[in-house]
Amino acid sequence: MSVDVGDMAPDFDLPTNGGGSVKLSDLRGKKVVIFFYSKALTSGCTKEACGFRDALGDFSSSDTVIIGMSKDEVKRLDKWIEKEELTFTLASDFEQGTCEAYDVWKEKSMYGNKYMGIERSTFLIDRTGKIASAWRKVRVPGHVDTVLAAAQELG
Repeated sequence: MSVDVGDMAPDFDLPTNGGGSVKLSDLRGKKVVIFFYSKALTSGCTKEACGFRDALGDFSSSDTVIIGMSKDEVKRLDKWIEKEELTFTLASDFEQGTCEAYDVWKEKSMYGNKYMGIERSTFLIDRTGKIASAWRKVRVPGHVDTVLAAAQELG
């Protein structure tokens, strides 16, 4: 099942870095960016996360919360937060239920080997909990600026 613009964003309640938790429905009234990435502490995912970190002030000024999500265990997320000085929430979808609900758990291929993994995707959720924008098969360069512009336009 795929989710698309206009759909209610699937709710989740997941563990986060620092021993916390995040529940999407608790964030109603704010805009939320959820970016799904394949693995913490890898080069492409670090570039994307650092882009969101560097633009966090602009997102905050637009009343937008950032959540990064992967299947990584919380311990790995804590290490990544410390290493890259990330200042937003990282959620652990270790059992991949949320990844499946957002249809980002896909068959991938590397060097001819097929495996299941997260397709880099980002969702902008409006203040009522609906998906306002969705980006799939994300390319990192310029992506954060595109998401920020959409969040600012959403008002």
